[in-house]
Amino acid sequence: MLNRRKVLKTMAFGAIAASSGAWLHAASSSSKRPLRVGAPLSFPATDPIAWANKAREQRNGAVYAPGISLDDRDYIRAIVAAVKENGLIFAEVGSWGPNLLDADTSVRAKNITAIAEGLALADEIDARCCVALSGSYAERWNDPHPKNVSEEAFEATVENARKIIDAVRPKRAKFAFEMMGWTLPDSPDSQLKLIKAVDREGFGVHVDICNLINSPDKFWNNTRLINEVFDKLGQWIVAAHAKDLRWLRSANIHFDECVIGEGSIDFATYMQRLVALDRDAPLMIEHMKSAEEYEHCREKIFELGKIEGIDFVHHNNHLS
Repeated sequence: MLNRRKVLKTMAFGAIAASSGAWLHAASSSSKRPLRVGAPLSFPATDPIAWANKAREQRNGAVYAPGISLDDRDYIRAIVAAVKENGLIFAEVGSWGPNLLDADTSVRAKNITAIAEGLALADEIDARCCVALSGSYAERWNDPHPKNVSEEAFEATVENARKIIDAVRPKRAKFAFEMMGWTLPDSPDSQLKLIKAVDREGFGVHVDICNLINSPDKFWNNTRLINEVFDKLGQWIVAAHAKDLRWLRSANIHFDECVIGEGSIDFATYMQRLVALDRDAPLMIEHMKSAEEYEHCREKIFELGKIEGIDFVHHNNHLS
């Protein structure tokens, strides 16, 4: 077992909102909580107080965990205090890169240890989750491969999740796999199957609707997909990613991520389902090309929230 301390477009947007489905009308406004929105910060976290202050000034309600060493106890105490003082929460520790399905079993074991350290850190700073990819049988950790969604991959992914969670035994943070179109979990049903098979309290769900869209049906009917995700997985959801998706003209199917408002994702339904949960589940913007694009996305989310009657933590730059 690992030692925790050592392992350690505005009209188009409005049209989507207006057609977001009957579920929205059934949601009780009294049950909604303010939504926490966050984005990567383009300045270093060497000074935790200045970093957290800046995050709040930019109207973030949640933050990604910066690079933190489990061994630096003083820094951990300082940044946790600064985040709390500014009314923020850590959304996630991202353990990106280690391949949990590496063909070399010794490398796979090292990667399990590395991700367990990420989960230990997430639990230490009270992040909502540590999120990682389930891995790939390809040479790169996130490339497609015919075996990635096979029964062999499923069994290995269950075993890996159990090893990571059992090594840390988290009390606050959850461990989650990033949803992807070509690795597990690749659908709401495969995620639910993983939850039942892993059978650990420390296993949670991190939502990424764009990543689940791997067919024309899911693209055009992403409202249905969003509702399916929340209907089947809502009790385990701890955090979510935000970006938009558009269909590019091509000889074959070609979806491409884009800034929020220039694609077809039904963010009205997405956000309504998040705020109806009985816990803070932050919506974290990702994969934008510049600080300006991140600010554009944040503003689009706030604009749509106003239409939808959704409040946000720090939208008006004060403690909520």
